[in-house]
Amino acid sequence: MAWKPKRKASLSLEDFMVRNPISLPENAPVDDAFKVMWENRIGSVLIVDSDGKLKGIVTQRDLLYAGCRGFIGKNVSVKEIMSENPITAKPSDSLQEAVRRMRVNDVSHLPVVDDQGRPIGIFSMRDVIDIFMLLVGTLFSEMS
Repeated sequence: MAWKPKRKASLSLEDFMVRNPISLPENAPVDDAFKVMWENRIGSVLIVDSDGKLKGIVTQRDLLYAGCRGFIGKNVSVKEIMSENPITAKPSDSLQEAVRRMRVNDVSHLPVVDDQGRPIGIFSMRDVIDIFMLLVGTLFSEMS
């Protein structure tokens, strides 16, 4: 039987997402995605069209596959390697729904978009782990 909390928390994703996510235009070279992710120590970069609307996401896994296919150092755009139409969330979505969506769809990065489809944040498994550590720390401090 799964553990159930005594009360429901209704925390929104807006409280936990990383704001102003790094993005690149669709026609940016794959090398730019690699460089941006390396320099910023992030696991993904969002790909946007000329209107700033989310079109895809490039993750470390996508770069690994691109490297295996010989795309690094070539004139290949991120559009050719990105995961198109990524699973997204709204800032008002609950934290529980966001984590469920990531788990069900087997993704480690969840772009948060506004009503026009423009990225305003990103939520990742790293954020989930940070929240878990905070909760565990709080639980243990209450027990002491």
